[in-house]
Amino acid sequence: MAEMSVDLVAVERLLWSGQASFVSAQTTEGQIGIMPGHEPLLGQLVEGGTVTIVDTDGQRIVAAVHGGFFSVTATTVRVLAESAEFAGEVDVEAARRVLADSEATEGQQKAAQARVRAVEQNANA
Repeated sequence: MAEMSVDLVAVERLLWSGQASFVSAQTTEGQIGIMPGHEPLLGQLVEGGTVTIVDTDGQRIVAAVHGGFFSVTATTVRVLAESAEFAGEVDVEAARRVLADSEATEGQQKAAQARVRAVEQNANA
């Protein structure tokens, strides 16, 4: 099985680093899937998006990400997010309260949407 080195990094911490067979990310140009041998590219992550990594054992790692960039070569993917959290770390009820709060900022709304989406994607794995 072909694999690539993947790092998922947020400003405050390294979330995940290892070998993977697939990475999916929401970019300003749309959803992109990356497999080993992909052509090099640099992309901008959407505000309030998700990143999914499938490691070489077939385990899915889903994270809510808020802004940032990713870099792809034939053998590496580096996701550099402004903030990120694993789906399993998300407080879904708190995220839903933010979505229901009419005074929440657009940035807070997008981050909350990403958290809920990450949890839903993780549950559907």
